[in-house]
Amino acid sequence: MSAEQHLGETVVAAEDLQRRVLELADAVSADYEGRDLLLIGVLKGAVFFLADLMRALRIHCEVDFMAISSYGSSTKSSGVVRILKDLDAAIDGRHVLIVEDIIDSGLTLQYLLRNLAGRGPASLEVCALLRKPSSAQVQLAPRYVGFEIPDRFVVGYGLDHAERYRALPYVAVLEE
Repeated sequence: MSAEQHLGETVVAAEDLQRRVLELADAVSADYEGRDLLLIGVLKGAVFFLADLMRALRIHCEVDFMAISSYGSSTKSSGVVRILKDLDAAIDGRHVLIVEDIIDSGLTLQYLLRNLAGRGPASLEVCALLRKPSSAQVQLAPRYVGFEIPDRFVVGYGLDHAERYRALPYVAVLEE
């Protein structure tokens, strides 16, 4: 059985992803014009989105990465967040934009926002490719959101299940 046989409906087509990334890059470029921006990519899921977003920006920016875990190989967040890789650079006094693949319950992002806010950035905002409003357990207001999607487990464009499906150029439901 091939891996694609576990895929259900396409939630966001490749063309829609590319169009929306350009729109988000335009908004970020306008909002941060004249300021140096530090993009913080949340590994591993946000890598594809971050790379496309960064290439489309019209402003100077730097990039750093954090790896955090709350899923393991499950399709549900455990609620326990662990930092697997911290930032290389200090963020005090800097304009920081967290680039996240998906906001599900919001618990992981809430933890990350609290952690980074305590480091004294000049500003701290979030750019999420996907958000599942019906799954939210905490109220977060990301500044930029690509798409709101239903409460289904999705893969593709960086999102995985047990390290599979990341390279898909679109986002699809993973059938159980």
